[in-house]
Amino acid sequence: MAQLIIHQFPCLQDNYGFLIHDPVSGETATIDTPDADEINRQLAAKGWQLTQIWNTHFHWDHTGGNTALKEKWDCKISGPIAEGDRIPGRDVDLQEGDVVSLGAHQATVLETPGHTKGHIVFYLEKESVAFVGDTLFSLGCGRMFEGTPDQFWSSLSRLRDLPDDTTIYCAHEYTEANARFALTAEPENAALLTRIEDVKKLRLAGQATVPTTIGQEKQTNPFLRADFQTIKDQLNLTDAPPARVFAELRQRKDHF
Repeated sequence: MAQLIIHQFPCLQDNYGFLIHDPVSGETATIDTPDADEINRQLAAKGWQLTQIWNTHFHWDHTGGNTALKEKWDCKISGPIAEGDRIPGRDVDLQEGDVVSLGAHQATVLETPGHTKGHIVFYLEKESVAFVGDTLFSLGCGRMFEGTPDQFWSSLSRLRDLPDDTTIYCAHEYTEANARFALTAEPENAALLTRIEDVKKLRLAGQATVPTTIGQEKQTNPFLRADFQTIKDQLNLTDAPPARVFAELRQRKDHF
């Protein structure tokens, strides 16, 4: 089986777009549709034909290009059933355990409610890749718009349980701001301090901090470490359950 090609590019203010291409079948999918015009420019530059859209959730900067791209390419749109008609032009309803295919490559759908009630992740196990939308960010996580702390913590825990070498493609370049907050939650985390310096160097050079890996996030992302005693103590929640600690972290980040 030929290797899946993943093409990442910046768009809008701080989004990333992702095109995935199977060179054998010639199929190409876009993970979400933040900017139809930019996606079309990237497709033209690559000489690829868009055949599928895989939506993680309904927010405008993830589905805003659905209609225009479907009109141009007659591509198939797959998205979470739990978000109903909020996914424009959806053809295929997706829920936990479903599989979407791009040529011979397969992605399993993981339901990860919290940011929105129907958010899903596309996990390509054989490729050790996950497209996580706004559930997990480099050194952070999405705002809790529709879910509960228990739901969101459960979703993040599912992602944390993926193999350490899983490459994580998240939808925004938020890492510098996330790093500043992470330091308040765990100021003596040596791995975090080292990573912050790496992030500074990347951004000064105009380079992306995405993708990341599960292993890296497990060591440095406070939202994946809500069950660590160092963070509980820092927040004066020594005996609190992880979901309560997560809720406090998310509330503090919202006002940081």
